[in-house]
Amino acid sequence: MSEPTSETFSHLIIGAGPAGLQLARQLQEAGRSYAVLEARDAPGAFFATYPRHRTLISINKPHTGTDDPELNLRMDWNSLLTPDPRLLFTRYTERYFPAADDLRRYLADYAAAFDLRIRYNTRVARVERPEPGGDFLVTAEDGSRRTAPVVVVATGVSMPYIPPIPGIEHAEQYADMPVDPDGFTDQRVLIIGKGNSALESADNLVERAAVIHVGGPGSLRMAWQTHYVGHLRAVNNNFLDTYQLKSQNAILDGSVLGIEPQPGGGFLVRFSFSRADEVVKELFYDRVLCCTGFRLDAAPFGESCRPRLAINDRFAELNPAYESANVPGLYFAGTLMQQRDFKKSTTGFIHGFRYTVRALGHILEQREHGVPWPHRTLPRDPEALADAVVARVNRTSALWQQFGVLADVLLLPSEGEARYLEEVPVGYLLDGGLAEPDTGLPADDLLAAVTLEYGPDHDKVDPFDISVRRTAQDRVEEAHDAAYLHPVIRVYRGATMLAEHHLAENLENHWDSEATHRAPLAAFLEKAVTL
Repeated sequence: MSEPTSETFSHLIIGAGPAGLQLARQLQEAGRSYAVLEARDAPGAFFATYPRHRTLISINKPHTGTDDPELNLRMDWNSLLTPDPRLLFTRYTERYFPAADDLRRYLADYAAAFDLRIRYNTRVARVERPEPGGDFLVTAEDGSRRTAPVVVVATGVSMPYIPPIPGIEHAEQYADMPVDPDGFTDQRVLIIGKGNSALESADNLVERAAVIHVGGPGSLRMAWQTHYVGHLRAVNNNFLDTYQLKSQNAILDGSVLGIEPQPGGGFLVRFSFSRADEVVKELFYDRVLCCTGFRLDAAPFGESCRPRLAINDRFAELNPAYESANVPGLYFAGTLMQQRDFKKSTTGFIHGFRYTVRALGHILEQREHGVPWPHRTLPRDPEALADAVVARVNRTSALWQQFGVLADVLLLPSEGEARYLEEVPVGYLLDGGLAEPDTGLPADDLLAAVTLEYGPDHDKVDPFDISVRRTAQDRVEEAHDAAYLHPVIRVYRGATMLAEHHLAENLENHWDSEATHRAPLAAFLEKAVTL
């Protein structure tokens, strides 16, 4: 009988989902030894099951009116970053909301095109660190063992998050509940949860169920108002119409206190209403569905390297380098990165984390191999700096998608040329990540961070209500009060902000007017370089 496999690598990636595939390509291009350990027999196994109703909420827009590949990525939410222009998801379907199986085909082709080093059917059973500060030991269910100083978890949130409700074991879970609406005919149904999986399920049952209640704590939030694409999307909000027009359906704001099976079938549910002075009512349902999201599977981690958890234990707690807050060398990629900006930006989705994964590749190169963050040099001249910033904000897809999370950085030494770095995580920048000793980058010199951001109260006002919506379109004097997405430039010395400048918002996101955008920016930078 042969001995189980034993291999050593510089990096181990757990999971061959979108993030694992892209990071593997980046490591391969950098010439690093790595392996991807995938439990199933193909990439993107999550999408073989989810979403249950098989339509993605990530948009796909092949027809944009431009052939600029960078601009097109603003409207392509499914492609991974790639040097091969043929490997774009927009070539697979023209559906605006594509089928999950199209994404699976795309991911398989991506893995094959780069001949990524994926070990399929290799389910990780244990992750340990035998020696403090030493290499990780990753053992698979088949007994094979692999060691590496760096482990990157890219499994996604692969386990259902089940809230601690008495009797929740009687609810049917989103992961395995039936999706054929005929089985719900004339039934009273409670759906626990207020996200897209809950409302997607409610919409599916509207034509067959007698009564549908969707309940959970907190108010239902619409993505078109909050700009967080994980909040309820319009494609799933048909159910709200049936509620407001009194069609036997309702949204319940409050908490489920308990679920009790009844002798004759069905369930008695105790519900505490938050908008009725905590009134508790007992409601009867034939079925209870639990659609409350997902969490990290932390079971494989041994005590020697168990990551500290956050957000109801759904995610590992991360530092600004997307590394476990308490386990050095253990990194997280993909949707697990959203712990850093939970429900604030797009890191939970491919069109967001593809850029933070690229940034993680730079972080690993910098930390593990002493490779400086990629940069170009520019004259330390306000006009040249303004031209560079304007050119970038008018094309960049990374700052567009990862608003407030990623920044382009201008390093402004007191002497010599400026350096322009693209797509640095803001938290990593302000945590001193670019001042690592082996990068050669200055520690305390002046720097300017360029982001795209919404205004601080952008989610507080109905954007369709013209009676209350304020606009600062193309108004230089009101640019700081802009609610819509617009460029913001902040000047720092270390982590201390010295100055801030907003470019006026523009309906078509063209920040290239000489009088409105470029000239005020150049004037700001002229003052900034002397601070």
